[in-house]
Amino acid sequence: MIILLFFSFLSLTAIPQNAEKKITIQNKNISLKEAFEQIELQTGYSIAYEQSDLDLSRKQSLSLKSASIDKAMKQVLKGTGYTYKIKGYHIIISLSEKKPKMTNEKTQKLTQTIRGIVVDSKTNTPIEYASVCIEEDPSYGSSTDSLGYFRIRDVPVGRYNILASFTGYNTRIISEVSVSSSKEVYVEIPIDENIQYLAEVLVKPEIKKDRTINPIAITGGRMISMEEAGRFANGFDDPARLSAAFAGVAGDIGTNAIAIRGNSPQFTQWRLEGIEIPNPTHFADLAGLGGGFLSALSTQMIGNSDFYNGAFPAEYNNALSGVFDMHLRNGNNQKYEHAFQVGLMGIDLASEGPINKKRGSSYLVNYRFSTTSLASADDLNLKYQDLAFKLNFPTSRAGTFSIWGLGLIDRNREKPQDRLEWETMADRQSGKDELEKMSGGLVHKYSVNEDTYIRSSLSATYSRDHTVVDQQTDDKQVPVADIRNSRWDLIFNSYLNMKFSPRHINRTGVTITQLNYDLDYQVSRYFGLNRPMEQISKGNGKSTAISAYSSSVINLNNNLTTSLGVTAQYFTLNNNFSIEPRVALKWKINPKQSLALAYGLHSRREKLDYYYVEKVVNGKKLSNRYLDLSRAHHFGLTYDWNINQNLHLKVEPYFQYLFHVPVEEKSSFSVINYEEFYLDRILVNTGKGRNYGIDITLEQYMKNGFYYMITGSLFKSKYRGGDNVWRNTRLDKGYLLNLLAGKEWMVGKLKQNVLSLNGRLYFQGGGRYTPVNKERSQAEHDIVFDETQAYSERFSPSINGDVSFSFRINKKVVSHEFSVKVLNVGMRTGMHFYQYNEKTNEIEKKDGLGMIPNISYKIYF
Repeated sequence: MIILLFFSFLSLTAIPQNAEKKITIQNKNISLKEAFEQIELQTGYSIAYEQSDLDLSRKQSLSLKSASIDKAMKQVLKGTGYTYKIKGYHIIISLSEKKPKMTNEKTQKLTQTIRGIVVDSKTNTPIEYASVCIEEDPSYGSSTDSLGYFRIRDVPVGRYNILASFTGYNTRIISEVSVSSSKEVYVEIPIDENIQYLAEVLVKPEIKKDRTINPIAITGGRMISMEEAGRFANGFDDPARLSAAFAGVAGDIGTNAIAIRGNSPQFTQWRLEGIEIPNPTHFADLAGLGGGFLSALSTQMIGNSDFYNGAFPAEYNNALSGVFDMHLRNGNNQKYEHAFQVGLMGIDLASEGPINKKRGSSYLVNYRFSTTSLASADDLNLKYQDLAFKLNFPTSRAGTFSIWGLGLIDRNREKPQDRLEWETMADRQSGKDELEKMSGGLVHKYSVNEDTYIRSSLSATYSRDHTVVDQQTDDKQVPVADIRNSRWDLIFNSYLNMKFSPRHINRTGVTITQLNYDLDYQVSRYFGLNRPMEQISKGNGKSTAISAYSSSVINLNNNLTTSLGVTAQYFTLNNNFSIEPRVALKWKINPKQSLALAYGLHSRREKLDYYYVEKVVNGKKLSNRYLDLSRAHHFGLTYDWNINQNLHLKVEPYFQYLFHVPVEEKSSFSVINYEEFYLDRILVNTGKGRNYGIDITLEQYMKNGFYYMITGSLFKSKYRGGDNVWRNTRLDKGYLLNLLAGKEWMVGKLKQNVLSLNGRLYFQGGGRYTPVNKERSQAEHDIVFDETQAYSERFSPSINGDVSFSFRINKKVVSHEFSVKVLNVGMRTGMHFYQYNEKTNEIEKKDGLGMIPNISYKIYF
């Protein structure tokens, strides 16, 4: 016991004794590196610094005799722009904070504060004493405090790269950060521990703009920037529309539905705050499964998020093609900030600020009310609104709590035209669409230690759809559709994130979802003949979906990294079960190039109403109740080449094999091609599909105000229906090409206002369609397709474009932004549709159109 106390006393007194040691250096031509070595030798301290930031060969004259550490360090660092802090036995070298300059207000460019946090990318642990600066002018810099926070004051308005560095970690650059006068900039900077760190190794900073937020993903995805969703010509403040410019992603003309590598849009999953949510799009699925009019996820609310296009990690299940993993950002916990927008699409209000400055809690809220009647010249009368919020409550010992929510309401009513104008069935229809969705939850994140944290959430989602369609005839009104669908899901989600060593990180979690639903689908099978409705699908009750996963990322050596994982899911409605391995291997060929190979088995449940479709065939009652999970093998190869700091090339060949896909027996029908709002067929899991191709991306990050991105894809998509015949899928377009570019100019007397012009030109091969069965169409007075020749015809290729223009005026505490955004300006969609003219009894071919404009004014204050 006496020996233990003795050594404890030594450990407590060692640091003060070292601090009292004196330093003597007499040298008229000593380098910075040599001075550090002398101080380490004479004091017993180690000096930590990033060699990429310091000029170690810098010579100076030192004359120190029995000087204190403080005096010696100040003399050594004089004129370098760096300062020091002592932590334990280490002297940490970091950038000095820039002091504000006193200048004439009339000639001073407007400034703003950049603040944020630097964290370990694997554990989210804050990193203290990290250096943070503006790459273009390192004199604007700071160092993080004991909680990892930094603040850089008086940064002139403009666009910058933010550089963060710390000894033992790879330097990270966050690119294209926009600084305006009216809103503080908050940046979270995750940095990677350098597993091959040696004192003499020089690590150059890297821009990894497309790197996913989730550290478990080493390939198969990219980050989605909400700033880009607002800036890119095709973004339209919508992450789904933004992704249509990515390689391998085909957008739709009239909706924001996307087809990833030839897969159906309905195979894509949306997640928010770690849970699966209903498609967060206004008027979702009405004009085609998986799409809608405009996202309810406002760019005011969403932080940087992830998008996956194949072979994604084990954390993600119940998806066959891709995943949007979205995150709500935290509000400003230091000052109040607001924004108001008015335009053709309606109004948008946002507010954020501190709840308690001392405790660091904050709120963030956004509300939108919109009508499309102005933007479409009364051709559409869609009214919608949405509300989103997040409350964040950090605590000193109990972790961080947050409460979040998202809700949207959609309304549409249609009236029949005057009887003398009736030509088609749609002319004499009246109806209404009422859609409501809500998601929200309580999230708790608790750090067990520096290497481990637990994140848990209890959430709920709600959706209600009610669609009614009536048809007028000469003497009566016939109800032809009454579809009701309401669903409550209660979701518990939790995972443990642990860093076993700098080379090994693991994430293990579980999700339990209780599904509560009430479905009632009544639809006429013969609209054109004014037949009454029939029961298509009906059911109510409760079911449970359980999933669990474990995934590890292991650095096998300095250049080879693997991701190994497994996920399982179980569905109690029909006892479906699946175990799915996921594996990826990434080889760093050299500092600029890498090659990654990935494989994953994926599965997906069907829409709930599909399971409750029943039919009597040959006197026997058949049902879809026991449909199995659809499954897919994903294989992907990714070649990455950082040609220079701002130019990036990515090449991604892939192959996907789908099986256990629901199809109709002895028919060409498959859910791979299905896009209608309801299903009235009995299905079996004997269908198959395959997608293969190559995606190429060449991206120039913004430099001197200019950026561009060129993406191209060559691919093939085929399926096998219930008749065992292989055919082209509906979305087999063959090729995609996107040319995206933009330029920003700093204008005005002090170069503090921003003029931005952005454009996108895209070419797509024609999608496939099924020819019309003329005889049956004439008999049923409606368009009926010849399913024996499914998708044998092809639309013409499309050439189209998007354009956006904005002008931002920065004032001292207010910014004004005027913008014009137009989607599909080319109007050459290559698409057409058919309608039956009841007046002439002829089948008519009509061209598809889809131009969507928005003119808006926004004020930030």
